[in-house]
Parts: sequence; C-alpha cells; structure tokens
Amino acid sequence: MKEIKIGLLGLGNIGTGTYKALEMNRDIIEKKIGAKVNIVKILEKDIDRERDITVSREQFVSDPEDIFSDPEIDIVIELLGGVEPAATFMERAMKSGKHVITANKAAVAANYPRLMKAAEENNVQFKFEASVGGGIPVLNPLDCGARANDYTEVLGIVNGTTNYILHKMSTEGMDYDTALKDAQEKGFAEADPTADVEGIDAANKLSILMALLFGKYVHPDDIPTTGISGITKEKIEEAKENDCVIKLIAHATVREDGDIDYEVRPTYIRTYHPLAGVLEEYNAVYVKGNLVGKLMFYGPGAGPLPTGSAVLGDVMEIAKTMDLQDTADAE
Repeated sequence: MKEIKIGLLGLGNIGTGTYKALEMNRDIIEKKIGAKVNIVKILEKDIDRERDITVSREQFVSDPEDIFSDPEIDIVIELLGGVEPAATFMERAMKSGKHVITANKAAVAANYPRLMKAAEENNVQFKFEASVGGGIPVLNPLDCGARANDYTEVLGIVNGTTNYILHKMSTEGMDYDTALKDAQEKGFAEADPTADVEGIDAANKLSILMALLFGKYVHPDDIPTTGISGITKEKIEEAKENDCVIKLIAHATVREDGDIDYEVRPTYIRTYHPLAGVLEEYNAVYVKGNLVGKLMFYGPGAGPLPTGSAVLGDVMEIAKTMDLQDTADAE
C-alpha cells in the first residue's frame, strides 16, 4: 500500500489535535483513500511538552528546510498560526512541489492572491477548509458541490468566542465583562481576546469567503469591522424587545451593479432566522445561491479535534488526485 508522507509545521493545540485525530481514525482514513498516511517530520521548538499523543523524538526537526527539501514528503500541513513566517513557509513548501494544507485564517486572508498564485505556478494543491468554521465543512462543499451557483450573499457567525459571550449576555443576563471572563475560564476565549472580540478573526474569515464565493479578494484590514466590546445589557434587552438577538455577523452581499458590500459588526437578527438559533460557541455560515437558494452550514467552529477533522479531510481530498496506482501491489 502506498504511503502518503506528511510534514507538519507546528505541534500546538491544533497540531496536536490533528495528530491525535489521525491516530484515532487512521484505519477509516486509510481504507477510504487506499493509502497509508504518516506524519514523518514535525517542525516544533517545544519537543518536551506533555501531549496526549505518541510522538518519537526522531520526528522533530528544528529547520523547516528539512521538510521542504525532503523529496519523500508529499504534503505540508501548516499549523503554526500567525501571518509570518507561516505564509512564507507555505509558499516555500509549494515551490518545493509540496501540496499545502492549513487552518491558518490570518495567513490565508492576508496573502490569498500570493498563496493561490504559488499553488497554480507550481502545479500543487492549496487547501484551507479548516480556516473558516473549524470542523464545519464549508469551503469545499461551496467550491465543489455547489460550484455551479452564482452566489449573492453570505452571512456568517464565524467566531465562537463572541457568539458564546453574546449568548451568555442574552440568556443569563451577564454583562460583557462577566461573560468574557466566563468564556476565558471555560477555554472559549484567549487571555488576550482582542482578535476575537474586536472582530478581527471574523474579518479574516469573511475575506476568505468572499474570495471563494464571489471571486473578489479584499484584504481583511479593508473590511469595515466593529467588535462586540461595546455591547451592553441595555442593547441586549433592546434587541429582545424587537424580537431579535444580537450576533456578530460577517456579511457580504452582491449589489445589482455587481459591486459588493461587506462588513463585520454586531447585528440584530430576527428570532425566526436560522442564525438566531446558533448558540454558545457554535458557528454557522448562511449563503444564498441562484440555483440552490439558501444553505446553512452549522457546527463546532473551533477545537483541536474538529479542526483536525477538517485538516484530515483536506488530506483525503488531495489523496484523490495523487498517483496511488501501486496501492494493490502489497496486498
């Protein structure tokens, strides 16, 4: 059976979750694609950290070139986070003839044209399903199964931290500071929650969604963005009086003249709208297409195992296009 060899950049929470997800479902994954899948090299500084996975010290490398220059490595998975050096590493991997997979929405959103160009010029695949919606299958279904559509609108609850905070404010009467502290204690918010609560994370994801759905790239810094730090208990109550809930919505719509309006901001959503029922830390992406009408994708928007699920789904998608003809030779 042929072996697909992977180089992993980063073994933090998401990297560990991806590695663990492969360990848990290895038999299922390998049976479906007809090939063995192994993470053979890992770029990571903290090799002594306790992790709930089995990793040999021989798998760790300190120089990314050990991965990029290895002719046996087929796929590079980037899970370092941040814009740089992640984007440069991904470009370097593609120039070395490796397919690249990432969950890094910041790096993808900030460098979308550059990374797509690198994939095209080097005849490799660039996959980033996990960058929007975590474990929710969103990007691949929209770009494949529903590709024939002319998309006209997208609305997304694409940040679990803010959705959890707003949910607690609405259902339990918490003020913003109390709800944020609760989210941090439960692990739904970082010690520094700025990127989440100020809408930066959602703007990154909206940038990716617009590029995919509308073929229009907008840098996330150019998306008008308002976070939830100014939401008060009074605003929550005002929404309820108007039969609405407040959600942080990433929204883009195509106007009749073909231009696109886009923004990220707290929005009144009618209680009968499907997005109003997206509770706690869950995410959802709601789109309109001229053929399918309205679609909504819902599920866990973050977490090591859900995100690892999406990353491994991309591995399996790439495997479909690889030469696995020698699969039966060893059977």
